[in-house]
Amino acid sequence: MLGPHAHFLLTCKPESHATLYEGVADFARSGGMTTVPRPRRMGKKSFTETYRTVHQVPLHNSDDALMVNGGELVTTEAHGGVLYRNAWATSPQMTADNVAALAAAGRARWKIENENNHTLKTKGYPFEHHFGHGKKNLSNLFATMILLAFLAHTTLDLIDASCCAVCNSLPSRRTFFEHLRALIPYLPFDDGDHLMRFMIKRLNHDPPDTG
Repeated sequence: MLGPHAHFLLTCKPESHATLYEGVADFARSGGMTTVPRPRRMGKKSFTETYRTVHQVPLHNSDDALMVNGGELVTTEAHGGVLYRNAWATSPQMTADNVAALAAAGRARWKIENENNHTLKTKGYPFEHHFGHGKKNLSNLFATMILLAFLAHTTLDLIDASCCAVCNSLPSRRTFFEHLRALIPYLPFDDGDHLMRFMIKRLNHDPPDTG
């Protein structure tokens, strides 16, 4: 149950939210939708992003259906070809001022999948390969440790300039881990900063300004 100040933003597909799309179509026929076209350029190409918003439509076909606000984004090329189309249901009211930001937030679901889950599977975190270990809780323990490691490394990317300098000098995070595994068993380091300074020097980069 949502609290009084909690909001939601859901991606809606025609096959899973047919009632919502029927309501949107009714509003479109009656002129009850707000349309916000916005031009966008990417290099030499020109696009048009057309946002449509509608307020208080039922999410499902039932008497107790939740009433939601809907938004749609259609991206077209200069000659009219459709490049992208998606729709969302949300609790906050969509307006011409916030519809682009809400659509961007809705599209961030793909960003989470790509930058989080894909990284855990393919960029040095063997997240898919630990299942089946142990008879009770070992696989869950491995999964938790991998997530904690990912959290720690992501935090370092945000706040540690030396770590960022090393990672940006290497082709992938997997390569970074391989270098760590090669260095740590054979060379003594006072702490993590010492290790990062050593790697930066060997990679022929000036130390970043951390002060």
